[in-house]
Amino acid sequence: MKQFRRPRLEKKEERDVRKSTVLVGLFTLFLFLVVVFLGVPFLVRFSIFLGETKKNVEVQEKDVLPPLAPRIFLPFEATNSAEIRLSGVAEAGIKIDLFKDGVKIDSLEVEDSGEFGFDKLELDEGENVFSAVAISKEDKKSPLSRELVVVYDKEAPEFEMTNPREESLTVDNAEFDIIGKTEKDASVLVNGRVAMVDNEGNFKFRMQLDIGENKIEIKVRDLAGNESKKEIKIKYDF
Repeated sequence: MKQFRRPRLEKKEERDVRKSTVLVGLFTLFLFLVVVFLGVPFLVRFSIFLGETKKNVEVQEKDVLPPLAPRIFLPFEATNSAEIRLSGVAEAGIKIDLFKDGVKIDSLEVEDSGEFGFDKLELDEGENVFSAVAISKEDKKSPLSRELVVVYDKEAPEFEMTNPREESLTVDNAEFDIIGKTEKDASVLVNGRVAMVDNEGNFKFRMQLDIGENKIEIKVRDLAGNESKKEIKIKYDF
């Protein structure tokens, strides 16, 4: 009778089955020898060890990341108030440490809404630099927040008049330019109307005078909210 050769795939499957059977047998023998020479308590302790290792890995994976850096806000860059309120947002329930000029000054826990606020923070004259760090319940610290700089300035801004230099005068032209100089970033109002101020603090405002006496108030305000003002009288007599 004619014989047929078995396909190569069938032969390979048989080899794999034999290999698996051998490996299972060797493993079974290994366990038997462990029980004989080391006893059942060793197997129990080994199983407990594997379980604890797995548990520790799960805990470490769960708490591997620190919280995100908090965000802090101030609605101004300068103030004439000695105390301010600083607000911010962060992950709910974590602790926030607040720093001023690199020194820790206060701590609090973030509300469920994710918002927080530090009240009655005392300022030093000049620049005050605030930053914050979030700390999780597992004592993981976030990166430092973005720094906020606020200037405490209680001095009224200085300004000088170029035109007119005197406090009262008489002119024969209805158009008159109010010209002066003050500190950088200050705002100037002439009789309640905004004057143009350049980057160097120079300001100019053209007025249309009425016949007779014109009272003119010049008010200068700095970024901190401090004000200085001067009143002049210009008589228009044509």
